[in-house]
Order: sequence, then structure tokens, then C-alpha cells
Amino acid sequence: MSITKETLDFMVENRIQNSRIWFQEHRQEYIEHVKAPLTELAERLEPCIRSIDPELITNPSRVVSRINRDTRFTKDKSLYRDVMWVAFTRDKKVHESPCGFVMEFSPMGFRYGCGYWQAPPKVMEALREMVLENDPVFRKAQQAYEGQQHFVLEGDCYKRSRYPEQPENMRLWLDRKNMDFMHNSKDFKLLFSEELAQVLAEGFQQLIPMYQMFTRAEQKEIGRAVQQECR
Repeated sequence: MSITKETLDFMVENRIQNSRIWFQEHRQEYIEHVKAPLTELAERLEPCIRSIDPELITNPSRVVSRINRDTRFTKDKSLYRDVMWVAFTRDKKVHESPCGFVMEFSPMGFRYGCGYWQAPPKVMEALREMVLENDPVFRKAQQAYEGQQHFVLEGDCYKRSRYPEQPENMRLWLDRKNMDFMHNSKDFKLLFSEELAQVLAEGFQQLIPMYQMFTRAEQKEIGRAVQQECR
């Protein structure tokens, strides 16, 4: 079962209606056109994800996004979203804001890759230390990134460089508040195809050095926190 045009049509109409009554009346359409194909996609990606890191959560009930929105802390009180995603991360009870792999889509297109939704500042500081120390794990990620053209390094940057003395290719990594590697696409033919899971799996495999860089930064931050507690 694939994502289809009907998937997008339901997401748009549901957002426009913005009604719990309408959603309940059309719940079977949601299950058939939205939840079921995303659950199947998560299941098809599980072998790839577990081969990268067995700690990554793959249970569809935990990795497929909900269509309803949490409106408690936002000005936008719309009940439902018109963007959905499948996100594989480690347990947030153990790892604060862990990095992970994601594919998200909307009527505007889709994107997939690896990184943080919101990187902890201390982890980003540990990552910057890796860059400045020319850590082997960072070098491997840098070489992997510079050796391809499919994924783009994204993430908010500081308005003013914190490392103006560093060359531009290093500031690309050093000046970010968040970091992810994403491929953005409007290829709806691929989005609706049976080949989507395989394409995503191949892309995620390509991003393993970047994922290892992120997890190494998390380990460094944890180790530093433990040392401080022992003093």
C-alpha cells in the first residue's frame, strides 16, 4: 500500500474542515489513505533502520506522526495538520532530543534525511569541539557529505559567525544552532510509488557517517556531564 493522491486530498480537506465531527465521520478514509500507508512504510524501513542502530525505535505506533495537533502552546489553533511524517529516533526517555532519520510530506512535496528536530545546545557545542579537533568521526562525515550532491546541510545559523577565523567550509558546520542533512523533492511520482521505501533506505544508508557524528557528539556531552557530577 502506497501513499497516494487520496492521501494528500484527505489531509487538505481535513485541515480545511478543522472539525472533530467531520474527522470522525471520515475516520475510515484516514485509516485507509493516511495511517495504513505510513504504517506500511515504517514496517518496510525497519530492517534498514535497525541495521544502522538497533536503539532506533521502529514500532509504527511510535514513529508515525499523529494527524491531530497539540494546540496548547501555539497561536495556531487548527485541530489537524496537513503534513505527516515517519521519524526514527532513540528513546527520548534515555536520550534528550535525540537525532534520527525522517521522511515528511505534505501537498507541497516531501523531504527526507537525518538530523535534529531541535538539537540540544550542549550537543551542538560538543559537535563544534569535534570539528575544531578534527575528530576522525567528523572527518568521515565531512568527506561523506562533500562526496555527494543529494543531501543538503541545513539548520539555523547564528547571525554572526562565532568562528570568523575558520575557512568557509568549516564555518558551514561551526555556525549552526541546529543541523540536519535533507533531500527536498517535489517528485510526486516517486512519493506515490512502491519504490519509495527502497529509495529512502538507500538514502538513509548514505547518511550513516552523519548519524554517527551526531551520536558521537551526544556521547561526548554525556561523558562531560558525568565528569562534572563526579567532581
